[in-house]
Amino acid sequence: MTEITAKLNYYRTASRKVRLVADLIRGKKIETAMNQLRFSSKKTAPVLIKLLKSAVSNAKNNFKIKDPENLYVKKITVDEGPVLKRHIPRARGMASPIKKRTSHITIVLDKKL
Repeated sequence: MTEITAKLNYYRTASRKVRLVADLIRGKKIETAMNQLRFSSKKTAPVLIKLLKSAVSNAKNNFKIKDPENLYVKKITVDEGPVLKRHIPRARGMASPIKKRTSHITIVLDKKL
């Protein structure tokens, strides 16, 4: 069976912050992962809920899977995206760099046997 994937590119949060939430749902069934994300207080949790729902929809529409309760999160990866480089004014005419980091998130689902 081919892998059921959903991707989110250029998400404007540092990848290390997203990985904290992604580690909570790795290897879990869809319903358990949704509940874990619903009660998480992190800013990235609603985004991962939306991405997980997108992956389940991909399974239903593209792979004709009738019962999504048999699916689980096989793999979730959070990679670094491009960094937006900005500057902030400082004392004596200087400038300090600011790095606005982005993330690429990929969720892979599979059927539990």
